[in-house]
Amino acid sequence: MRCFTVAYALFSAIPSFAAYTPSMTAMLLALAFALLATPSPSTSAPSPKPPIATPSPSADVPVDRATPSPLRTLGLIRAQFRSHRPPPPFVTYTIERKQLASNGFPDYADSYIDHVWTRTVDRASLQRRVFRDYARGELEFNRPAFNEPRDPGPPTADVFEPAPVKPHPVEFVPTPEAQASTEIVIGTVRALTENEYDVQERTFEGGDVHLKLLPRRDPERNRIREIFADQKTYELHKVIANDRLYVQGDKNYGVIFTITMGMLKGYPIVTKVHGDVLDGYDGDGVKVDYFFRDIAFPDTLPDWYFDKRQYAQHRAEAPK
Repeated sequence: MRCFTVAYALFSAIPSFAAYTPSMTAMLLALAFALLATPSPSTSAPSPKPPIATPSPSADVPVDRATPSPLRTLGLIRAQFRSHRPPPPFVTYTIERKQLASNGFPDYADSYIDHVWTRTVDRASLQRRVFRDYARGELEFNRPAFNEPRDPGPPTADVFEPAPVKPHPVEFVPTPEAQASTEIVIGTVRALTENEYDVQERTFEGGDVHLKLLPRRDPERNRIREIFADQKTYELHKVIANDRLYVQGDKNYGVIFTITMGMLKGYPIVTKVHGDVLDGYDGDGVKVDYFFRDIAFPDTLPDWYFDKRQYAQHRAEAPK
């Protein structure tokens, strides 16, 4: 536009110069045509640069700033569960076991109801079989645990606890959980790290976040395969984990346990366990269910409950 204006001005000046200097007129004409032939600068927007490829988010990269990464989500769920530990010193409950025989019908011989009184620090327990009406079985000492040749439990069990390398006898005393500190904490820095699992997949289902896990090592010990927890509070709702079914002799078979969780007085508890036996097993108990009911946290229980050598002398005062 500027070149056109300058050329027009030169053309306008030609009549006044032409009367006196013809050669100058020719020069002005040549200059005007040169200016008109010169292209004006472009005023259009510059062409966009080609887009830069960005890598897809990995399992440890958040989808957005408001959503933790899958691995951090697992760490938050575990940290929320552990924030309620250790459990109360005593727990009492009723456990009902129901299983199917190999023919698909109820297996009444191995289906039963037990009342259990447990000291949680070492899982030492007094147990009595419940029969019809008010009939009760003998006083028995037990130490319920997952991945052991006895009933799972107690309902306050640490579901994140690694499975034992080999089964323990009932006399084996597990290491107590660390007790809550009474020190005054001025400030803390918390780093959530994960050394046991990778997160294969994270989905959001209703109000739950669902994680599918892959053990980084020791798949027999790191037994959790799936986790369901509240999206907002990270409270645990359900765990799918490996376990073992022990039969006569040294034989044992893999089991997938679906563990349903609940809350009681601010503590996470196991309310139900469903087991499906794997490894080609087709005998009794291929499908088994455990129901945990009447769960309570008494303030205290007699010491003799947890010493089987004293059962005989306290038979008259034994709980029902």
